Amino acid sequence: MFAGLADDGRPSPRPVPPQPRRHAIAGNAAEPGRTVLSRAFAVLDSFLSGRPEQTHGEITRATGLAPATVHRLLAELTGWGALERTGRGRYRIGLRLWQLGAQAPGGRELRDVALPYLQDLLQVTHEVVHLVVLDGDRALYLEKLEAHPDVVVTSRVGLRLPLHAAGPGKVLLAHAPPDCLEKILAGGLERRASGTITDPARLRQVLAEIRLQGFCISRNEMTEGASSVAAPVRGPADQVVAAISVVVPSSTPNLSPLVPVVRMAALGVTRALQG
Repeated sequence: MFAGLADDGRPSPRPVPPQPRRHAIAGNAAEPGRTVLSRAFAVLDSFLSGRPEQTHGEITRATGLAPATVHRLLAELTGWGALERTGRGRYRIGLRLWQLGAQAPGGRELRDVALPYLQDLLQVTHEVVHLVVLDGDRALYLEKLEAHPDVVVTSRVGLRLPLHAAGPGKVLLAHAPPDCLEKILAGGLERRASGTITDPARLRQVLAEIRLQGFCISRNEMTEGASSVAAPVRGPADQVVAAISVVVPSSTPNLSPLVPVVRMAALGVTRALQG
């Protein structure tokens, strides 16, 4: 196509119209191959490692995303309600995401069945009571009950902690698929307190003892000054689906009296699930 004649009499080409500018999605250049959805998941995942509130910079470092990408995603996630911005310029999980997570049938049903037994355990011990499930290679705390405990622990509902460094975590790890243990050993056994098991051979031995005995006693493994007794909960197919634990001060000289109490609570939940 030609627009007319040039000064020398030859046809002049039609001017090429300007091409619309392509607006790249923020972060595409810095994070090739990652979708918008995967980057949003990365932002949300950054809150799972014991960081209930974070700044823009902390989220950027945790995710490895470009600052502009994080800024845009934070605005969108906050607008939808997945995150909330506090008055200190920090972000935390929003109520809408919590409401959505509460609809997950597995965790909700397990918690509903277990709650009466956890409350009974709390009444008997007056200490911290936990309901914990396996979540990948971490221990996910589904419930935490406490009245006026004699020990302060860092656990909270929704927190994911290392399996090898807590009583209920070791119970779950003892009954997890073998590849779960191998993955954890390959990543190294992080020390969280003076009693944390960091030797792979020792951990294998302890897990074997848990499978044989049906309970776990731990001292100063996740939190200094805290000890626990934990026992497994089994589902309809007799597979271990959760662990129940009671946390007491490490100054408690003998934890053996707590073993039958915790095992009885775990057995009650098991029977309710299998009935």
